[in-house]
Amino acid sequence: MSDRPQDPWREGAGGKDESEAGLSGPGMSGQGMSGQGMSGQGAAAASEREVDWQARERTAQLEMMDRWVQGVVTEQRRSRRWKLFFRFLFALLFIASIATSVTLFTLGSQPAALPGEQHLGVVRVKGVIEADGEANAERIIKGLRAAWESPASVAVVLDINSPGGSPVQSQRVYDELMRLRERGDKPVIAVIEDLGASGAYYMAAGAGEIIAAPSSLVGSIGVISSSFGLKGPMEKLDIERRVFTAGDNKAFLDPFSEISPDQRAFWQSVLATTHQQFIAAVKAGRGERLKDDPELFSGLIWTGEQARGLGLVDRTGTLEELAAELTPEAELHDYTPRQDPFERFTRRFAGVMASAMGLETTVSPVSYRLPW
Repeated sequence: MSDRPQDPWREGAGGKDESEAGLSGPGMSGQGMSGQGMSGQGAAAASEREVDWQARERTAQLEMMDRWVQGVVTEQRRSRRWKLFFRFLFALLFIASIATSVTLFTLGSQPAALPGEQHLGVVRVKGVIEADGEANAERIIKGLRAAWESPASVAVVLDINSPGGSPVQSQRVYDELMRLRERGDKPVIAVIEDLGASGAYYMAAGAGEIIAAPSSLVGSIGVISSSFGLKGPMEKLDIERRVFTAGDNKAFLDPFSEISPDQRAFWQSVLATTHQQFIAAVKAGRGERLKDDPELFSGLIWTGEQARGLGLVDRTGTLEELAAELTPEAELHDYTPRQDPFERFTRRFAGVMASAMGLETTVSPVSYRLPW
């Protein structure tokens, strides 16, 4: 026997050559058939392995697809749940805000429970005076009348801390104070806190007595109308302003248009007329208590101590000192009508949006107000 390892490929090749060379016999023929049978079984096994491998690959792909679909469905369900949660939360907040607004409106529309003890009936004027603001004439007058009609209030007090504002709103409150003052049933007093200027002082002048702290700022009896001009910068930027009007002077207050000398003189006459109305109201309210000083109606502002020397206020003091003076227990009661916070927010938001979009607003271009 040979020590060389047998090579099946060579043996197969050799067997094939011997068969082709005409070697035959029972043994050889059987051996050739056996080789063919083994070759067929190997091909069948390989085919089965290929089919099995393809089946496993399809199974793995299906499992992967199934996992992906399940992940997508899970994510969609999770997203749907969060959407439902936020919708529910929004609806809850909306309902809560409506309920709060209705409750506050109901409470604000009902007269406050009147205390039985004697007190000062206080109505507060805070911030800028304007029709859509917190300090508007309708709200202030409603509080003044409630304080006046209360049998327990020994005096009606307008508590002021304002830089002024709308001429019309200021005049309406002034007229109401003068009307109550002329009835004479109880004192009508204005108390100035930090600031009682311009339109706020216009209101105060309707009271029978004005009290201010020594360091209060009082006065500014004047009228202001402020704007700006952008014609030059627009020309440099090559921006064309298009305004269509009917009437030669309809757009004379437009900040993007040029103002003529005649228009300027006309507008100055409007301010002067409004100023004279202001002066007349202060003189009617204060009478002979005003000192003859040329600077009195120039728009200057003074401290409470200086204002007392000019006759703009009657004495220096505070609201608490007045309450201690007029009531046994120094009692105060606020008659200022409550304001719906939701309504206040919507008004301010609407005003800001209208201003930003350049739409018409109810704010007058003429103001009894400090320029800051």
